[in-house]
Amino acid sequence: MNPTNGPTNPANEPGGPANAAPLSNPPPLPEPLPPNATPGAILQMLLKRPVQLIAELQQTTAARLPWVLGIFALLALAGYGLVIGSFSGGDQWWSAPVKVSLGALASAAICLPSLFIFLSLSGADVSLRSIVGALCAALALTALMLIGLVPVAWVFAQSSDSVAFIGTLHIVFWLIALAFGLRLLRLLLDYLRIRERLHLKAWTVIFVFVTLQMTTALRPIVGTSDSWLPKEKKFFAAYWIENIFQSGKAEAKANSRD
Repeated sequence: MNPTNGPTNPANEPGGPANAAPLSNPPPLPEPLPPNATPGAILQMLLKRPVQLIAELQQTTAARLPWVLGIFALLALAGYGLVIGSFSGGDQWWSAPVKVSLGALASAAICLPSLFIFLSLSGADVSLRSIVGALCAALALTALMLIGLVPVAWVFAQSSDSVAFIGTLHIVFWLIALAFGLRLLRLLLDYLRIRERLHLKAWTVIFVFVTLQMTTALRPIVGTSDSWLPKEKKFFAAYWIENIFQSGKAEAKANSRD
């Protein structure tokens, strides 16, 4: 049999797959972050390539990254605190930014040892330095999300006089931003190929509760008071419920007078 009379091979034809041009060019590999990268480049990677940033933070040469991310987080949180302080004005212009930044920093410092232990129990071979970097990145992304919500928060701060409503609004914004920020810790486990997530989920609940309690321990942040720090210890849920009822009674009295 003449092989030329057999079934043709499409790969050998001029228009076959062997000579066909690729449908699309493969995406270029991301360039590593240079040691002297600007804060803008670091934040751009935080937003667009968080997995690569997590990988960079695991390198021993990335000692500068946690500092840049941590300082940005404190400054951005202070900027969001200015919006909170604009609701009451007066001393809250400087008090609210300080309390918001210090509250987030204190919460991270308090929960850092438990994060190291919980991640180690999950099987992650991580150093304390790399965990600090990942936590700084999580706080930086949280702060960046809050900065994006500044216009919305400012509109409500200037158009409402209800302390309970404004306080609840900022708590909701904080929880939304924190959900995006703590996602970086899950990406850390993905990078390390750790499937066990129970320990991280338990730590996340603890961290959220610590940050919420910090809003009560450093009160007032939204309203005003005679003292810079509270003189009475309270659980954050009990304090919120108490303020909601007090705000409702005050509004009812105001409406009855009208």
